[in-house]
Amino acid sequence: MWTYHPDLLAQPAPRYTSYPTAADFHEAVGPDDLDAALDGIADEAAISLYLHIPFCRDICWYCGCNTGAANRSGRLDAYLARLEQELAMVATRLEGRGRVRRIAFGGGSPNAMPPGAFLRLVEQIATRLPSGGSSLSVEIDPRGFDQPWATALADAGASRVSLGVQTFDPALQAAIGRVQPEDQIRRSVAMLRDAGVESINVDLMYGLPGQDAASLGATIETALSMDPERLAVFGYAHVPHLIPRQRRIDDSALPDAEARFEQAALAHAMLRQAGYAAVGFDHFALPTDALAMAAADGTLRRNFQGFTEDQADVLVGLGASAISLFPDRILQNEKNSGRWHMAIGAGRFATARGIHRTAEDRLRGRAIEQLLCQGAADVAPLLDPAALRAALLPFEQRGLVTWCDARVEIAPDALPYARVIAARIDRYRSMSSVRFSNAV
Repeated sequence: MWTYHPDLLAQPAPRYTSYPTAADFHEAVGPDDLDAALDGIADEAAISLYLHIPFCRDICWYCGCNTGAANRSGRLDAYLARLEQELAMVATRLEGRGRVRRIAFGGGSPNAMPPGAFLRLVEQIATRLPSGGSSLSVEIDPRGFDQPWATALADAGASRVSLGVQTFDPALQAAIGRVQPEDQIRRSVAMLRDAGVESINVDLMYGLPGQDAASLGATIETALSMDPERLAVFGYAHVPHLIPRQRRIDDSALPDAEARFEQAALAHAMLRQAGYAAVGFDHFALPTDALAMAAADGTLRRNFQGFTEDQADVLVGLGASAISLFPDRILQNEKNSGRWHMAIGAGRFATARGIHRTAEDRLRGRAIEQLLCQGAADVAPLLDPAALRAALLPFEQRGLVTWCDARVEIAPDALPYARVIAARIDRYRSMSSVRFSNAV
């Protein structure tokens, strides 16, 4: 059972899908930084490739993704043509170096594009970039998923698919602008199974307007009846000052902090009881799934896709707002699709924001990743352990962390505090409720 300590959760915290976080990116980087990073990739280096499709058939009110309505085919076609051009530019720069081990399509909703366009992109990747036997994952919106798309996934050899579900409760769906009948999602799962997809993930949310423990429990039970290999259960982050579409959500109906904590605890208890391994603080997977096995053997990682078994230190992001990760730098493309179009059309990369990672950044980032993925980290190489121990004293006094010399360990029942504990290692962090979401 988790114990609720409101004072320790009072300050919002980053999700730490990178370190430094996107909040610390600046504009003192540009296309030359990506040129140099790609030039530095070794011949056999593992590369993960991410393609961002910033279009959806319908825009959900809660969504914080960089996406827009796919209501004009000309705009979507033009974007995909530019994406192919950007892919060609990366391939030209690499000159055969590196090996693509993983390919991920995200968004938005990749299935907002025609299945033929998706297959063309997959073919372009295979043709232009050297592969090391890459795996393919795709995010899917069940509302626009049909048999032609299932066939395309089978033809492309997709091994992992993530379904955006959030909730099965019709009233909650209406409250967040994402109405999708249960039978529609069940048909999607059935088509994915027939297409040979090995691992299906279901995204769920807690902390939604009007949501209570009973409705969340019912949603989890329904999701479990579909036998997904993975589930991700995220807390809804209500930041309408940053995401204007969230103003359509009735914030007076949002659960309070204690109710959110109880919902997160309920999800954890139900999924653990159902036989799923807890992976990090918000992912769950069957013990036979690669994600759970990575958590068990200490190889779990964390990147912009969340907790992952992906071991690559290089992630190349393509498309508007996509982020590329290298050991010594993090680089983000223009968020504005128009400016991204102009840059790629002019034959230069669209890098607009990012940060060069110092040696200290890399040490701190690794410690944060170890804390979140393995639940423990040796902090001696990066700072004075006594100083960190003082910063973590409130957590230590509550039994949420323990120490063995310079090794700090998060207690098994301290998962909801993982992000705020990790934030004590973050040298950039001046906690701000404006900038980050609730820790739980």
